[in-house]
Amino acid sequence: MPIIVEVILASGAMILGVFAVFLLVFLVALMLLPVEKSLSKAVWELTAPPRKRPAQQVPEPGFKGFSQKHR
Repeated sequence: MPIIVEVILASGAMILGVFAVFLLVFLVALMLLPVEKSLSKAVWELTAPPRKRPAQQVPEPGFKGFSQKHR
């Protein structure tokens, strides 16, 4: 086989190998995406400051209740 054909085949094989490895890494990352999301959510929940519960607001009765309260 001529040397130029061997160089072309070797270069093509190397380029295909690089693309195959990239595709493999991409597929592994895609497969691990749900795991990363759940871990990230767990870390955010652990490091988040505690939520303040809103106080239950009692509806004010209006002007009549205000005047009775402040006599």
